[in-house]
Amino acid sequence: MSDKLTWIPFYTEFADKLLPFRDDRAALIERICAVYERIGVKLPKLESSGRPVDIDPFTVFGLFNKGVSDTTRLKIIAGFKDEFGVAAPKPEDFDGIPVLNNLSATFYWFEGMRGDHDIDTLWDVLACALALAEQDGEQERQAFAQVFDEAVSHHGVKWNLTMGLFWIRPYAFINLDSRNRWYIGDQNSLNDECSNLVKSFGNDVPSGSDYLRMRDVCREAFASGDVKDGSTDFPTLSYNAWTVSERANAEKAAQKDAAAAQMGEASMGDDPVRPVHYWVYSPGPFASKWDEFYTADIMAIGWGEIGDPASFKTRSDLKACLKSKFGGSSTYANSALALWQFVHDMQPGDIVFAKAGKSRLVGRGVVTSEPVFDESRDDDYRNVRGVEWTHRGSWEFSGNMATKTLTDITVFTDKVNQIEALFDIEDDSIEAEPPEVDYPRYSDADFLSEVYLPEASYRELVALLKHKKNVILQGAPGVGKTFMAKRLAYSIMGVKDSSRVELIQFHQSYSYEDFIMGYRPNESGFELKTGAFYDFCKRAADDGDNEYFFIIDEVNRGNLSKIFGELFMLIEPDKRGLGMRLLYSNERFTVPPNVYLIGTMNTADRSLALMDFALRRRFAFFELEPGFDTPGFRQYQKSLASPVFDKLVSCVRQLNDAIASDESLGRGYRIGHSFFCGLDAEDPSLGSRLAGIVDYELVPLLREYWFDEPDKVGHWEQLLKGSVSAG
Repeated sequence: MSDKLTWIPFYTEFADKLLPFRDDRAALIERICAVYERIGVKLPKLESSGRPVDIDPFTVFGLFNKGVSDTTRLKIIAGFKDEFGVAAPKPEDFDGIPVLNNLSATFYWFEGMRGDHDIDTLWDVLACALALAEQDGEQERQAFAQVFDEAVSHHGVKWNLTMGLFWIRPYAFINLDSRNRWYIGDQNSLNDECSNLVKSFGNDVPSGSDYLRMRDVCREAFASGDVKDGSTDFPTLSYNAWTVSERANAEKAAQKDAAAAQMGEASMGDDPVRPVHYWVYSPGPFASKWDEFYTADIMAIGWGEIGDPASFKTRSDLKACLKSKFGGSSTYANSALALWQFVHDMQPGDIVFAKAGKSRLVGRGVVTSEPVFDESRDDDYRNVRGVEWTHRGSWEFSGNMATKTLTDITVFTDKVNQIEALFDIEDDSIEAEPPEVDYPRYSDADFLSEVYLPEASYRELVALLKHKKNVILQGAPGVGKTFMAKRLAYSIMGVKDSSRVELIQFHQSYSYEDFIMGYRPNESGFELKTGAFYDFCKRAADDGDNEYFFIIDEVNRGNLSKIFGELFMLIEPDKRGLGMRLLYSNERFTVPPNVYLIGTMNTADRSLALMDFALRRRFAFFELEPGFDTPGFRQYQKSLASPVFDKLVSCVRQLNDAIASDESLGRGYRIGHSFFCGLDAEDPSLGSRLAGIVDYELVPLLREYWFDEPDKVGHWEQLLKGSVSAG
């Protein structure tokens, strides 16, 4: 630890430099503002009006002890060092320092919501804490405990006060933020006495005398060496807690990623791409918390008494805890869902509509932060996210909204459009730009590593799509047509920008009205509504510098002439940009040149009629082969190191030769490689999974192929089952 904890001398001396400003806070604010102007960093929001009118010493420390980069922290510290004449050197590390979350970076509530003497009390805490650190006498202890109790009764002060005490005198005061409490209590990293004492506090901040008792018990353990983790003082304790908890968080994240992979979340090629979600949110009953949350640029939900919801492994665990804590006849299903979605599903960039009741909206905003469990709040609304509120007012919504605290309405596109239209119409003075999303890169190498297609075939396919603009991927069952489609688009775009890719599936009931536009019933009769391809083309036209990809799965399952209508001509490459009046409107509609169509077609589907020749002429057809002989699949097969898998694949190759030579079937009916993808060499049930593929996927398919040749089915059934039962 000799090269760590270099921050302690500066922090200690800076606390001494702040104390003289106890009775001249206006001068302190002037000097803080001067520092921020000089270093070129924007002063964070410390009052609802922006510039602070008063400030406490712990909030000053919080300016460089919150969620900012180390570079920014050092710039602020260097500015304070020069402004206040701190002789101690600048820190070379910030190891073990607890930091505030950016959403609650003040130790007071904003002007008009805090008490008249809240900030005075925090200055009293500083003075008493420095005196106690200097002289640990009974008089000093009583004075400290009294002002500690007074401070934690105020808005904005809870466990964060122990963080502030640790900052100003790290050897004299213990930090009891959630990380340290977990480390001392749940992990029992010091000794039983320390663990039991911190767990006895629960979620309630201890009294000043109990806090000092916790401090004393830990110091006695350090002095006697009766600690399990080797901590020798509060700074090393805090450092050890940070190290262990970061390791635990990394392991938890790895487990979550592994579980997601096991569930096959990447099957459509979107992982880790996620579109913007839309949420309806109640800021307290009948928006009782709306003014506070709007002023503070946050959204918050309740049930804070159960602790941080991120600590629960499953939604069922969360629901059980709510039931145990609050009792009653409720199942707490909606409450658990709201908490779970708030923590795990909502993301920065999502749109939030704040509501009051079931039919009135009071605001709209964009989520700006990850979730934070804010222990400093003295109400139950401790689950907090930052929000940039773009609109505030009152808008009546014609439909009913769910009575739940938080509802994801993303899939209800009509409702989303209706609500967004309210804000656009009523307040067109505010143009809310969509948040910029940093989409992950996706190259042709990424494509070839995931899709079992020879590189030469990939290059040919890309060139064909760029020239023809309309391509249908056709092939036998299991060759990965749908799996490939989005990845093909992403590889051409170079990024996994899901906002420029749309996937639909044709079926026998799909119509022109679904695809382009048509009349749909509503509450008062019928209204003209636009369809999926119409809306997609409009988005593409507004972004002409980028390529857009519209994917139609099972393209030959629909009545193509009925669905495409006059678009037969407009989708041709040399007709892009040409306008034509639509069936249901006088608008001259065009298919933009930056729109590419990718269809998929299963050549083994007996129930489908031939495609309309007029449409066939406007598409290029690219046949996908089973990928057993591609370098990617061979590498995948090698990684499994399974003799049973090798025998099964060899048998399927022979089966495919037989299918291809069968006059009633042909090449389009061969078995594709995707039947065998997604297996794990470490899976102890690999053998039974392979047997399941044979029994429940391949054999039923063969029975359909050779429905009038049971002997041939029996022959291949015996060979396939024999390959997975051997060894």
